[in-house]
Amino acid sequence: MEDIKNIEKPRLFASKESASILAIAATCVLIILKAAGSFITGSIGLRADAVHSVIDLSGAVIGFIGIRVAARPADKGHAFGHGKAESLSGAIIGLFILLAAGFIAYEAIDRLIFGGPIQMVDIGIYITIAAVIINPAVAWYVLRIAKRSDSIALEATGHDLLADSMSSLAVLAGLVIVSITGNYIFDAIVALLVSLVILRTAIMTINKALNCLMDKRLPQHEEKLIRQTFENCDDIINYHALRTRKAGSERHIDVHIEVPSELTVLESHKICDRLEAKIKQQLPNSHIIIHVEPHE
Repeated sequence: MEDIKNIEKPRLFASKESASILAIAATCVLIILKAAGSFITGSIGLRADAVHSVIDLSGAVIGFIGIRVAARPADKGHAFGHGKAESLSGAIIGLFILLAAGFIAYEAIDRLIFGGPIQMVDIGIYITIAAVIINPAVAWYVLRIAKRSDSIALEATGHDLLADSMSSLAVLAGLVIVSITGNYIFDAIVALLVSLVILRTAIMTINKALNCLMDKRLPQHEEKLIRQTFENCDDIINYHALRTRKAGSERHIDVHIEVPSELTVLESHKICDRLEAKIKQQLPNSHIIIHVEPHE
């Protein structure tokens, strides 16, 4: 019923593609703001934040491409579809986040060693406040759509934007402290701390994407739902050899069931249809293969 309502009342940016485009547009605006602020003030924190946003933009574009490719139907060359394109995009985005962490850390250490003044701090503060407002709002919406559509690529983009939000928040704190104390070292210290937070986000994003690419089994709570479906079915005697994996937002389930040997092919087929329908109701976007065996 919920799916029908969503179809009848389409909303702006409610799809994976639209949410990805929104992320790209917001990141472009932030790049312009941060680059201008860095040029005017000379803040290493703002410069690092601007570069982080450039990397965010690259990641968002890669995520959008991955989502578009994953949406393609199965063809002769890809009989199981293109779902893993999302996971691959997620891994690449994670690498971009890792690159951002490394760049910010390098710039911060360089400033700590050699120093450097900051001017017109107030302008930097106003620009960073705008980034702190825009980024979390877009990230929250992107992650919401990612959860609804079960998109790894979109989730990676959302986490990338959140990492950028934390980066901007820390830069804002550094600039405020610099404005109060007049000590420029706080700008570099904050940038260094931001790089560590971003590094953690990169590791988490890459790990989740690689697990999917390596055909890791479905989460424990999802497999429990699948097992309960077979255990509660009175039409089968037993089941075994359950295998699960995920490709992007697609779930792939393979299992063997044992039925009374006197059942006809048609009767066995109807049992499989009922089992598949129940699993798909609980776990959307599932592709299920059931092997029927006569009970000896």
